[in-house]
Amino acid sequence: MSKPSNSFYDPYLKGIGQIMLQESSLTGLLFLIGILINSPLMAVGTLLGAVVGTLTAKLLKFDEGNINSGLYGFNAALVGIALLVFFDATIVVWISIVALSALSAVLMNICLKNKIPIFTFPFIVLVWISLYVFHTVAPIEPPSEADLAGLIEETATFNLANFGFGFGEVIFQGSFVSGLVFFIAVYLSSPNAALWGLAGAFAGGLFAGLLVDQFDAVQQGWFTFNSVLCAITFSGLKRRNGIFVLIAVFFSVVIENFMMAKGLTFLTFPFVMGTWLTLVVRDVLLKKVLPAE
Repeated sequence: MSKPSNSFYDPYLKGIGQIMLQESSLTGLLFLIGILINSPLMAVGTLLGAVVGTLTAKLLKFDEGNINSGLYGFNAALVGIALLVFFDATIVVWISIVALSALSAVLMNICLKNKIPIFTFPFIVLVWISLYVFHTVAPIEPPSEADLAGLIEETATFNLANFGFGFGEVIFQGSFVSGLVFFIAVYLSSPNAALWGLAGAFAGGLFAGLLVDQFDAVQQGWFTFNSVLCAITFSGLKRRNGIFVLIAVFFSVVIENFMMAKGLTFLTFPFVMGTWLTLVVRDVLLKKVLPAE
């Protein structure tokens, strides 16, 4: 059960904070600021998605505790920013953001009622459908380079800044500054989750470099942002949490490498699938191998 919502804006900002599994309006606000640093347009799309998704849940009288926790806003917020990353901001795109954000809330509610750990899968499916429709059925031009300025950035050499991109690219931001803001936002909500997320970014980068020879991709935040989400999901204070973080990160790197090789738009699917697989492994290990702590 969530804590009571103290302000009218709490569910909306928490919806943005839940992108990295943080039930915190302050975290959501800092995420929004981190996006605003790069692109006011993307910030508007993120906020619009979160507001529409949450209002849809309110209008359809979904579970109040889930609404106040922001659980109907994060997939919608990701839809809002993703459509502006992939397509020019036409009226059709804005209408699509509203419609798909509302639909994401409905899909999320179905999964919550059936206790399905769906994570960002509604966002992934809806964006995949949008990519197909707006590329082949009713083509829409991609955004201009000016609109994408600051969203794609890389360093000339491999260094610590690459791992900051991991936090930034979770919300499509390729700027180290935005990544740092996002890290601070998570840290203020949960220092444990933030530090595990940073460790996950390092592990993802190392796996990508050593196992699948993708150092160049790591420079742009690939292989680290899905790893950040995996690590935050399995973060905790028990020693065995580290095992599950490494397993989830490993799965996500392998899946992402496969999808990149096939030319597929992977979004956060490696995180979702890697997490699902790790949940299965965790259940087996906890029952048969790992001692209780």
